[in-house]
Amino acid sequence: MSATPTPASLGFRMPAEWARHDATWLTWPRPEGISFPDAFETIPALWAGLAKLLAEGEEVHINVFSPEHEKDIRAALKKADAPLDTRIHLHPFPAYEPWCRDHGPIFVRNAREMAIVDWRYNAWGGKYPPCDLDDDVPQHVAKLFGMRLFSPPMILEGGSIEVNGEGTLLTTEACLLNKNRNPNLTQKEIETYLRDYLGVEQILWLGEGIVGDDTDGHIDDLTRFVDANTLVTIVEEDPTDENYALLRENSRRLASMRNPQGQPWRIVDLPTPGYIEKDGQRLPASYANFYIANEVVVMPGFDHPNDTRARDVLQQLFPTRRVVPWPALDLIWGLGAFHCITQQQPGLK
Repeated sequence: MSATPTPASLGFRMPAEWARHDATWLTWPRPEGISFPDAFETIPALWAGLAKLLAEGEEVHINVFSPEHEKDIRAALKKADAPLDTRIHLHPFPAYEPWCRDHGPIFVRNAREMAIVDWRYNAWGGKYPPCDLDDDVPQHVAKLFGMRLFSPPMILEGGSIEVNGEGTLLTTEACLLNKNRNPNLTQKEIETYLRDYLGVEQILWLGEGIVGDDTDGHIDDLTRFVDANTLVTIVEEDPTDENYALLRENSRRLASMRNPQGQPWRIVDLPTPGYIEKDGQRLPASYANFYIANEVVVMPGFDHPNDTRARDVLQQLFPTRRVVPWPALDLIWGLGAFHCITQQQPGLK
């Protein structure tokens, strides 16, 4: 597709999320944004608390919209007693909305160098314009660090892909094959771009996303790698729930998949918090939308009895990290959770 060297041809590969981080990137939300209509009041404190928690184990970089925005951010971080300017760093990289997983930099590395892949971004199929500032964030980060920047001619959000760091990528047909992303690309062409720019060899496809997910089915609400050979997947236990059948189908597909050695993947079930709604709208609440940081796994908590069950499952899967259920009922009103608002910056080694 291109005469220039691809990241894969230069030995670059996207590391797994559990690989050691240098930092986590966040984009701070704005009261003028559209993500939390009529419910923004609690959101700055949530971001500040998350930044403080993450800063215990790694640097935190925050994208800031404007000088006025920075004043509010500094006030929120100070109120949370967060280590601003020592472990937490602010950058004048504006974005309209705070979903850094999808518009932020995706880091790849080889034995000598870290680089950034700057996928095109159109706000989940053109649903929430404008998004030009969000689309520019990876370029700012690459310039900040003097990193090489690769820019494939394909729309892709970070929440739509899941990698194990050893050559396998998991995604969904509902999102990546949706014509509101790349109508001129075939599935084969999309797979070629994924291989060329993320350094993967095997691509596995699930089907539909959960009900209420406005991203058209991001994988990070469904199924996640927790180590190179283990996948955790959400399962709905209520046969009357809208998610029941589609999650059973995803589990069926997972059970039929094989790793590159021809062996079945280890599959671990994760419960759901059931039906959560606000103002009559079903929200895409999922325990799979956790974020793996250096010292903690931040799991969305929904004040539901299954919070404890989900935490126990994840704690067994991450014995060297502390699984922290973090309040997410206010966050999920924006139709995303902690994986959606974070983007890891892996270390070079």
